Amino acid sequence: MEDVKLLTCNEKIRAIHDTMDVLSGKWKVSIIACLCYKGMRYSELKREVNGISGKMLSRELKDLEINKLIERTVEHTKPVCVYYKITPYGASLKELTEVIATWGLKHREMITQ
Repeated sequence: MEDVKLLTCNEKIRAIHDTMDVLSGKWKVSIIACLCYKGMRYSELKREVNGISGKMLSRELKDLEINKLIERTVEHTKPVCVYYKITPYGASLKELTEVIATWGLKHREMITQ
């Protein structure tokens, strides 16, 4: 079993801020959630993440790649195909995306009663 350090309130808040800095924005968690299921081409991601513009998707993918959460592979075909997949480090966020989704469903149900 992994040793879990008990954090003070201040340490926990600082860790939450670090996490939110990496995952901030409307789209990053959705992109990570999609890529936790399977790797996708850019065009597939754009279809899956409903409402995101191409420019924003490119920006968010670049940020996620910089933070080593996803991996980008360019296939030298005609036309060129860019493929994205979650890294093992990024896959550590899968449980978080599931918790967020479950909470969102419960919250939607609660406010629509």
